[in-house]
Amino acid sequence: MSRIEVQEDRCKGCLLCTTVCPVDIIVQSDRFNVSGYKVAEIPEADKDKCIGCASCALICPDVAIKVYKTPKKKGGK
Repeated sequence: MSRIEVQEDRCKGCLLCTTVCPVDIIVQSDRFNVSGYKVAEIPEADKDKCIGCASCALICPDVAIKVYKTPKKKGGK
């Protein structure tokens, strides 16, 4: 299953990632990181909707997002 991890200590809450997510699952958290920013997150109920496109990681100015993409099976299935 594809997923992302937001490194909360690096996230400054700019929410650029929310603007490029094609499945619209990244939101601002209610939690603050150690620097006092509200971080981006994917709610637990939406975690399985991530398609691993990496758009969020590419736009993140703070390199705070790691993408883990599920490998495709041979034959495109």
